[in-house]
Amino acid sequence: MAVRMPSNFGQSGHGDDAPDVLGFEILAEKAASLGRAGERVEAALARLRKGGAEERAVLLKAAAEAVHAYFIQRELCGLRRHDAAIREYDIPKAVLARLGAR
Repeated sequence: MAVRMPSNFGQSGHGDDAPDVLGFEILAEKAASLGRAGERVEAALARLRKGGAEERAVLLKAAAEAVHAYFIQRELCGLRRHDAAIREYDIPKAVLARLGAR
């Protein structure tokens, strides 16, 4: 993924004023990865909500795995509290119970 540096980073040619390009790229990739993980959560939860009773166990497991991966990615981005994400995605208690949440 190509990322353009913000225009407020001046480049004077000196080593101490140079922006941390690698750090910026890492942050951009973390954000993109978090977005992809969120999309997988949305898709898994949509399948769970539309699925029938006969496939519920399989869909619950898939949703729990997607939510678990999303939570890990959030923590890698420095976001430790998941309450807002749980509300935003409307993650069912059955999925959270599979993650060990109370």
